[in-house]
Amino acid sequence: MSWFEKLQKKWDVGPLRVILILIVFACTGFTVLFLKEPVLSMILPDGERSWLFTVAYYVLILPIYNVILLIYGFVFGQFKFFWAFEKRMFQRISKKKPS
Repeated sequence: MSWFEKLQKKWDVGPLRVILILIVFACTGFTVLFLKEPVLSMILPDGERSWLFTVAYYVLILPIYNVILLIYGFVFGQFKFFWAFEKRMFQRISKKKPS
């Protein structure tokens, strides 16, 4: 079984939806990548960034990433999938059992 078929089975979606979901993840990742440097430059100059600031950035990027993921999910018609994905992820983080 190929990785593509494994994703279809895991997410219980057809081939076109797998492609759209992967495109949403890719667009979200690139958007966060392109936003990182301008946002960091607005907060602190390049030479002033410490390891603590970098750790704080990665902690704070999680909610921003999730919002961007939902926006792209909406744009590509996959909002329902990504809304359920977000809920499962935060349930795992908070260690709550799904209801």
